[in-house]
Amino acid sequence: MSTTKKVLLINTHLTYPNWSEGKLNDSFHQKAKEFFEVNNFEILETKVEDGYDANEEVEKHLEADIIILQTPINWFGAPWIYKKYADEVFNSGLMSKKFLSDDGRTREDPTRQYGTGGHLQGKKFMVSATWNAPKASFDDVNQVLFQGRSTADVLIQITSNYRFCGVDVVADYNCFDIFKDGDIVGDLENYPAHLKTVFGL
Repeated sequence: MSTTKKVLLINTHLTYPNWSEGKLNDSFHQKAKEFFEVNNFEILETKVEDGYDANEEVEKHLEADIIILQTPINWFGAPWIYKKYADEVFNSGLMSKKFLSDDGRTREDPTRQYGTGGHLQGKKFMVSATWNAPKASFDDVNQVLFQGRSTADVLIQITSNYRFCGVDVVADYNCFDIFKDGDIVGDLENYPAHLKTVFGL
C-alpha cells in the first residue's frame, strides 16, 4: 500500500469571456500544486468548469489527505457550478455511504449531535478565495455589509459540507480587493507559508 500522501486541488473558477478569465485562480492553483509537489504529495486535480464524474470525485476525496478548493467569490459565494458539483459529489458520497451514513443523531443516544455521522475523519479541507471585497470589510462590527463577520463566517456554506462528513476545516486563505487596491503579488508569495502552517508541513 502506498504511503505517499495525496492532495486534491479543486478549481471552481467560472469563465466570463472578456471579464473574468480565471488567470488569478489558476495562479493560486498552480502555486499550491508546486508547494505540494515539493513536499512529495501526489497531486489529484479537478477543474470543475472542464467537467467531472461525481463518482470519480468521491474516490478522489477518499484518496486525498488534504482537499483545497480554489474559488473566486461571485456574489458572496462560490460560482454556481460549484454548488452543482457539491450537490452531485456529496449526494454520491451519501448514497454510497462512503462520505457518511447518516447525520449523526440516534434515537438510542440523544447526546449525539447533528453533523457527527461522517466517515472522512483525518482529512483536512481549506478554501483559498479571491475577493473584490477589501480585507477591512471583515471582522469589524462597524462595517455595513458583513457586520463583524469573518471570512470563515461567510464561507460556512462551503465548509459545512466537509465538516458534516467528518473533515477538519483549517483556516482559509484569501486574496482581497483584487480589482482595486489588493496585493496580488504579495498574496501569491505568501500562500506557501500559509499552506505550510495550516497543514503542519
